[in-house]
Amino acid sequence: MELFSQLPSSKLTPSDMTKILLFVVLSLFLLSGCSSKKLLQTQDFTKPINTTKTPSLTNTKKAIPEYKPSLNNWITIALYEEYKKWYRTPYEYGGFDTSGLDCSSLIQNIYKDAFNIDLPRTTKDQVQKGYEVSRNSVREGDLVFFKTGYKQRHAGIIIEKDKFIHTSTKRGVSISSLNNPYWREKYWQTRRILP
Repeated sequence: MELFSQLPSSKLTPSDMTKILLFVVLSLFLLSGCSSKKLLQTQDFTKPINTTKTPSLTNTKKAIPEYKPSLNNWITIALYEEYKKWYRTPYEYGGFDTSGLDCSSLIQNIYKDAFNIDLPRTTKDQVQKGYEVSRNSVREGDLVFFKTGYKQRHAGIIIEKDKFIHTSTKRGVSISSLNNPYWREKYWQTRRILP
């Protein structure tokens, strides 16, 4: 409080300090979701923007995925090729390349490279694209969205049946099941972009 007492005509009450602290905490919470804005080109790329990368994932980038698709349709094949390219790329909030990326950037990159479709950068904007389909009607290429916190969202791409590609803080780019109890509980909606 000494810092504030040196400011002219600044008399903060404990109530004021509580409001300021609450504002800071809520601001940090709102900024901690999976979706993010594309980084400005003026950023200094010599310094890392985030230290949440998992070094062990980066070192095993060349590993071969254990998952093999059971379907041979063109969408699954295209998604599997993209999955192999991104496999184990570490999660990095705001990241957008093979050194690290978040879920919305992964979706944006895969859709551009596999289908030549431009999608927005954030989950907030991606969930507005295409049209909603029921969970029981999911098919390859559909986007799945999850509510992982009060205002936090997460997303992935269905590769086949109940399996989806996404990026996680623990395993990097990987494949999970919609039937996993965690994802089943957090499931929000599915959007279809592809015809």
